[in-house]
Amino acid sequence: MNRFVWGSVAALALSAPVQSFAQDGPVVALSNSFFGNTWRQQMVQAFTDAGNEAKEQGLIGNFIVMNGDGTVVQQQAHMAELILRGVDVITINAASETALNGVIEEACAVGIIVISFDSVASAPCNYQLNFDFDGYKQAQARAVLELIGGEGNAIVVRGVAGSAPDAAMYQAQMSVLEEFPGVTVVAEVYGQATAAVAQSAIANVLPSLPHVDVVLAQGGSDDIGIAQAFSQFGGSYTDRMPVIEGGGGTDFVKWWAEENARNGYQTVSMNTTPGIGGAAMWLAVSMLQGAEAPREMIMPVATVDADNLPAYADLPSGMIISPSYSLEWVQQNLLSN
Repeated sequence: MNRFVWGSVAALALSAPVQSFAQDGPVVALSNSFFGNTWRQQMVQAFTDAGNEAKEQGLIGNFIVMNGDGTVVQQQAHMAELILRGVDVITINAASETALNGVIEEACAVGIIVISFDSVASAPCNYQLNFDFDGYKQAQARAVLELIGGEGNAIVVRGVAGSAPDAAMYQAQMSVLEEFPGVTVVAEVYGQATAAVAQSAIANVLPSLPHVDVVLAQGGSDDIGIAQAFSQFGGSYTDRMPVIEGGGGTDFVKWWAEENARNGYQTVSMNTTPGIGGAAMWLAVSMLQGAEAPREMIMPVATVDADNLPAYADLPSGMIISPSYSLEWVQQNLLSN
């Protein structure tokens, strides 16, 4: 679990005719609702890397990746196609917690194992591989609000609109804000967990706002976009940047380290790990081998703070901090309880 997952993968749009892969061994599919940020691209790469390894070891016959445009309609179509192809396992990063439940139940009814992960679905038959979004986001929000002494103006940057993680993280942040009556939310924007979108959203609202002291964000590379928006705006932010929640982006961590060296800037970065894509593949392999999995499983998050900042400051640019996960890790940490 010490090796990091770097790199990205081009969107794999599949249009091959409906067929069964049963003669070649089990087939594991990924239905990914959204491909438009660094986190999702690394997640798909992690799934792909694990899939290639599983194929080389003869543990599966094939794997399929289908990336969507963020809409429920397209993901429903992808799921229907995967059912017709007769795959053995569908792992799904869902566009909606509830809207895919019908097609997931159809998959389960014909004997397909369904594992939703990260942005999970609530269909009773599916297995959930999730993060404790509520717990870690509460801890992070509390930490950054304490860094500003519990007083000041805040911007809340939401994530991928309509997704379960966005709803969970937002509610966690709102619950913590209730503990800090001295903090005023002066704007809420959607950053789509993407640097460029978050930067544009912040830049659009800054001219009309009082000085912002803290930004509660969601990750997926939005952190560096937020920092760049404030840096480019300048003015009072030249020497007094807000405390920005880090989301594990290596570009943000590098910026943070430079600011820290210049003026002692501090924050906390916590992020869900895109290596979950590989964990989902190995979970599928384990279940194909007969392992019994809990209906709900929780993955760890990555944390950077003042103590370990130097250890992460030299990582490659343009990525999200994440360990990779092996078959052994899945068996020991997800299936051993």
